[in-house]
Amino acid sequence: MSTQIQDRRQAEPEGEIAPARPRVAVTEGGSPTDIQVNDHLPAIHPMAHEGSPNLESNQRLKHTQRLIETARRLVAGDKGLLAMDESNPTCDKRFAKLGIRQTVEARRAYRELIITTPGLGECISGAILYDETIRQNKKDGTPFIKVITDAGIIPGIKVDAGAKDLAAHSGEKITEGLDGLRDRLEEYSHMGARFAKWRAVIALGDGIPSRGCIEANAQALARYAALCQEAGLVPVVEPEVLMDGEHSLKRCGEVTEEVLRMVFNQLYVQRVMLGGMILKPNMVLPGLSCPKQETVDEVADATVRCLLRAVPAAIPGIAFLSGGQSGELASARLNAMNVRFKSRLPWAVAFSFARAIQQPALEIWRGEESHVSSAQQALYHRAKCNTAARGGTYDAAMEADQQTRA
Repeated sequence: MSTQIQDRRQAEPEGEIAPARPRVAVTEGGSPTDIQVNDHLPAIHPMAHEGSPNLESNQRLKHTQRLIETARRLVAGDKGLLAMDESNPTCDKRFAKLGIRQTVEARRAYRELIITTPGLGECISGAILYDETIRQNKKDGTPFIKVITDAGIIPGIKVDAGAKDLAAHSGEKITEGLDGLRDRLEEYSHMGARFAKWRAVIALGDGIPSRGCIEANAQALARYAALCQEAGLVPVVEPEVLMDGEHSLKRCGEVTEEVLRMVFNQLYVQRVMLGGMILKPNMVLPGLSCPKQETVDEVADATVRCLLRAVPAAIPGIAFLSGGQSGELASARLNAMNVRFKSRLPWAVAFSFARAIQQPALEIWRGEESHVSSAQQALYHRAKCNTAARGGTYDAAMEADQQTRA
């Protein structure tokens, strides 16, 4: 009789969150054996000699292990990711609001401010860059990639081409960028990138999202992820259910679960190795215009419940996007998840924030060289708050202390 695999995780009672339970293998003798996270990977055999028929297989295994090691490093300890991959138009839009010149040099100077922040590597495991950024240098000529790696931070790269209107689906988007992706991934790998990111956006509204939109974006995410692993880059898979709208917390949870189930179905279809990827989802939140805004703990409960129902235990970590939350609220909600559930979760719960880390620093800097040091202190503070949130030690007093020092 062939070995059968059964998922023993039970559905939690309504209103409660049950501890994550390990999957077990039922052997022919009927005795259960725990399955570890990497049990779906092939076993490592002794290195073959050149010319051996096993050489190619061993090279594939080394490739696999590098992906697993990088993915684990990205969510190790209490660190998280810094998303600094804003496209040039998005960056320029934010600069314009603060009266900052919208030039290549202004963008370069701002990014130099970020990556040279003292102590950044204490809090940040990986930095997601934009195509322009990965090619830039410090004012003294030092490549940004070298600055980042010297700080102990893993370089990553955004590779999607942005969300475009989805044909025949009014109000919905599809992320483009698969054409030519294999060649671009190879180039980024040679430049020093070790992971990549692709974002899909799912809007909530009357009659949306449609199954067609969810499925199209899930397929694109899975194809991107497979190409990344082929190139030796860890894929960060980002299906974002947007905060915009009047939808309730419950509605967001239902759609997020549906989206995640579809994404992981497509990842399986495309043979993506779950142990060598990171999931970057939204938290389960009420819409920004919803009259009822749930508490931090209620958001934590709803988010973890959704993830336990939809996310396989094989992935090493979940790194939340901030999605327009304030820095303080994003930290508080992440902290609540780790305080309440960290010891019972099968994956690390981390962060991959952009504005929730950067925004205070940008508002202080405003393009002025004399403001760089103060801006860097603000950036480090927000990164430090999120490191504390990963460890479940963040509290409002950290914000008060920063305001006092400022």
